[in-house]
Amino acid sequence: MNKIIKKEILSENVVRFAVEAPLIAKSGKPGHFVILKIGKFGERIPLTIADSDIQNGTITLIIQQVGKSSRKICALNEGEYIDDLVGPLGRSTHIERFGTVVCACGGVGTAPMYPIARAMKRAGNKVIVVLAARTEGLIILEKEMRSFADEVMIMTDDGSYGQKGLVTLGVEQIINREKVDLCVTIGPAVMMKFVSLLTGKYEIPTVASLNTIMVDGTGMCGACRVTVGGKTRFVCVDGPEFDAHQVNFDEMLMRLNAYKDYE
Repeated sequence: MNKIIKKEILSENVVRFAVEAPLIAKSGKPGHFVILKIGKFGERIPLTIADSDIQNGTITLIIQQVGKSSRKICALNEGEYIDDLVGPLGRSTHIERFGTVVCACGGVGTAPMYPIARAMKRAGNKVIVVLAARTEGLIILEKEMRSFADEVMIMTDDGSYGQKGLVTLGVEQIINREKVDLCVTIGPAVMMKFVSLLTGKYEIPTVASLNTIMVDGTGMCGACRVTVGGKTRFVCVDGPEFDAHQVNFDEMLMRLNAYKDYE
């Protein structure tokens, strides 16, 4: 069991937890995720590690209330426990000095982007972060991103904060003014699809962190399978990051939508 040390409301339906997990904090790297469960018959939920504090032995998890299980987790308070927490899982992000890196994130996808963008900056890259959401109240981690990024661009669908428009508008503005060496995108699958289509047009290498359905997290159940470059890959063990230009996003969206009624 893992104790919740701190709880904070970030935005509508989004909660940040600091959870006691010293071994995961010590070994986790940007891009890694965990799978957690509350209750004996609870659903297994994959969450990317948003931050780690080795000294205090905690990891940061940011959770959006979507369905029954995520609402139950978000209802937990400081001092309560998560019954099962397994990780770190998946492959960590490849970090090196690329040059100029654009980090395009939407909604709660900003959470897993945070450690990646920070690591990219520490590796000597120029980091430009594009934060996108439907409205101002759904923008998260802006202050944290601004603490190290060379630039943070805000995009909202309704124009309530920053520029009005989708994340692709902001990314294209950056591409048109300077050379971009790498794009990393994390967010809703449809958002990552269109970021990928855009960067593909400009022949910019792009990495997408996929958020498929997962069950066991070991590659045995096959629930998280995706088609990448015409071959079947398992997000939990081969990913979660892949060459975005090789991902079959239409197939991935179809599989995700099959479970919307249950959410």
